[in-house]
Amino acid sequence: MITFKNVGKTYPDGFEALKNIDFQIKEGELVALIGPSGCGKTTTMRMINRLIEPSKGTILIDGEDIANRNPVELRRNIGYVIQQIGLLPHMTIEDNISLVPRLKGWEKEKYDGKVDELLDLVGLDPKTFRTRYPSELSGGQQQRIGVIRALAAEPPIILMDEPFSALDPISREQLQDELVKLQDTIKKTIVFVTHDMDEAIKIADKIAILNKGEIVQFDTPERILRHPANDFVKGFIGENRLSADESSMPEAVDLMRPNPVTAKVTRGLAESLKMMKRYGVDSLLITDQQNKLLGITTLDKIEQHYPEEDKTIGDLMEKEIITVDVSSTYTEVAEIFATHGVHMIPVLDNGKLVGLITRASMMRGLAGLNISAQKPVEGGAGIE
Repeated sequence: MITFKNVGKTYPDGFEALKNIDFQIKEGELVALIGPSGCGKTTTMRMINRLIEPSKGTILIDGEDIANRNPVELRRNIGYVIQQIGLLPHMTIEDNISLVPRLKGWEKEKYDGKVDELLDLVGLDPKTFRTRYPSELSGGQQQRIGVIRALAAEPPIILMDEPFSALDPISREQLQDELVKLQDTIKKTIVFVTHDMDEAIKIADKIAILNKGEIVQFDTPERILRHPANDFVKGFIGENRLSADESSMPEAVDLMRPNPVTAKVTRGLAESLKMMKRYGVDSLLITDQQNKLLGITTLDKIEQHYPEEDKTIGDLMEKEIITVDVSSTYTEVAEIFATHGVHMIPVLDNGKLVGLITRASMMRGLAGLNISAQKPVEGGAGIE
């Protein structure tokens, strides 16, 4: 499907961004490009739609040299999703999604149907969201629109440039899960740039690890984890990921992100909605004055009941929540994710909310990273 042959990129100042890149992406594969800042992963991806031209070598799509293709026409046949989302603020959601099909001359009946189909595909009700503007959506909802906009013209190839990195951990986890499910349905050829090894392992069929403009290993996640090519790859993926010694596994306190966004039961729906959009989250953990976890509510539920001005989030909260204690083992946490299909698990200490485990934070804990030392989720606990 996509073939790089001896591709290199040298800038006028002499900086060699890419050196003799050779690899092939098969049709229907999701390939993650990953590496440290400045390694060449984004440069590699942007060469596929000719946003960056190589200094040497050849890039083929279905056996055709893309240097012979009209760049504008090429880009209209390749989906592109970026971190900043790039939705046009003056256009409604339906106009944003249908932009490329309209540029390609599709009939209104055809692209109207495609808008509804794609919104349904990512769990957004077309009747509710078609006529909204980007500013009326949460960060997670906007990124979902960014993804399906890239699918609207039915391109065979989709490029994704760190699309989820600006989202909160919960929304990021949900979108990673949705992308995996979506790919099972659409079977597109996807090139996904990320700086997060956990994300790459979770979503990719194959991973290309780059360093200093070269691909140091290109293989499946399983083979990279079991057979890292060199010390750089070992250090990049974290040597503790596959430790089989249960006694060395972290506890819930090591796997969690501290200070999740919370609210009190008395918050109204309008102020809760504003808070969720401010912090870019799709759900709120509801606590009392002593920070005891009472329940959870979601953005979808708040929007559904929004016209009911007398309601508070306490009226909408789900009280049955699966939680773990700070001393719960990794095995217990993993079992909950595997059997209950949850996106997050609140962590309690003597009944009080102290953190939140997502699949990504769990993977980082397994990699031996100090999660508690990382920047907390913006907003903090105990928002009144």
